[in-house]
Amino acid sequence: MLRIPSPLSDELEKLIYETIGCCIAVHRALGPGLLEHIYSKAVCLELAARGISFEREKRYPVIYRGELLCHQCLDFVVGGDIVLEIKSVEQLALIHHSQLLSYMRVARLRAGLLMNFNVTVLQDGLNRKVL
Repeated sequence: MLRIPSPLSDELEKLIYETIGCCIAVHRALGPGLLEHIYSKAVCLELAARGISFEREKRYPVIYRGELLCHQCLDFVVGGDIVLEIKSVEQLALIHHSQLLSYMRVARLRAGLLMNFNVTVLQDGLNRKVL
């Protein structure tokens, strides 16, 4: 099988893998059907238990023509390198993907994970983005 090299460092790939592992552990324990904030709290506990640094509800300024418009709040920034957005919806919509990409641009981070916990198997709700 042909393997395409990742544009990300091995260290960042490892952090992405570990972050996904945390989300899978939470989903296996709690299953689908809960509210987003419950999964977010559980992900906090799992990241902390594994010694993975993160910031929750991190705010970034949105600037237009040199003026501060507002601050955008991201669910998580993991390891200072990954935007992690948590959802619990019937189905991810195009707007969810667009929001993640916008958050990545605002935060100037190349890696993003969009996780929909309202699925039977979390891999079906996992979306990875790289800028």
